[in-house]
Amino acid sequence: MARYFDEEWPKEEELLNIGMKMSKQHKRDRMNKAFCIGNGTSRLGFDLNKLRGKGTIMGCNAIYRDFKPNVLVCVDNGIMHEAYQSGIASEIDFYARNWTKVPALHYEMMLYAGLNLNEVNDVKKQWDGLYENDRGNATEFVMHGSNLSGIVNIIRKDKTRNKEKINKSYSYISWIYDNDRSFSIDDLGDKKDLGWACGPMSGYIAIKKYKANEIYMIGQDLVSETSTVNNIFAGTRNYVPKEQAPTPHVNWIDQWYTLMDWNPDVKFYKVNPDQGKIAEPIKEWQKYEGKNLFYIGYPTLDKRVE
Repeated sequence: MARYFDEEWPKEEELLNIGMKMSKQHKRDRMNKAFCIGNGTSRLGFDLNKLRGKGTIMGCNAIYRDFKPNVLVCVDNGIMHEAYQSGIASEIDFYARNWTKVPALHYEMMLYAGLNLNEVNDVKKQWDGLYENDRGNATEFVMHGSNLSGIVNIIRKDKTRNKEKINKSYSYISWIYDNDRSFSIDDLGDKKDLGWACGPMSGYIAIKKYKANEIYMIGQDLVSETSTVNNIFAGTRNYVPKEQAPTPHVNWIDQWYTLMDWNPDVKFYKVNPDQGKIAEPIKEWQKYEGKNLFYIGYPTLDKRVE
């Protein structure tokens, strides 16, 4: 009997260890991860492809230009229509602000507001831009417009600043493609569009629509390490110039705070670089540190998705 015990116990212990390991793995698998990818410079050098198959990858704005997430979220007119017209919304889920699809028969009425032909031609002369994709056989479209007027600081290539008066009008029209997977943020359910910035809104959608209970904030830098804007797409179409001062971060901080407050059972991981202002804890979030907010570095993220 003693001999049997000595021979069989190591086998049973090995089976027990395997069972415990599998149990832990299954628990990790049950955690529904979402990776909310912003476009702050801290994500440069991190291979986003490591995240594939590890959770829902929520991308913000122009990320689609060089990486295809599982879900794309856009909230500003220009980048919304740029992204949609690229065809990305026939490949992945696409969420945009006030993305209301209108029957094609309303096109002329909405665009020209009942003007006669002569008036239409006069209005066209005032447009600084009409951004429209090919209509094809589309039966619906989405339209947004914007007008910029007032006194602004113009930053020139030699970095001098001049104040100028501007009055610019833009119209964005996207005809809805076949195999469309676009949705309006307004249609998410109990809460209408909160008017949030793209990063926090991607987190809200991840929780609300994709049932995430772990949110990884990657490239959500909030602050800049320099005297200029922190965005890897700065200076490109539909983005501010590279020379522009950093964007005030108070709204981003408040909106992520609200999301943490509404979702105490969801764990939020802000992924930081090793050092610098971006790596500093957010004082406004101290209430949630160690509860449902955690700061981790990229090496830790690597281990979590390996």
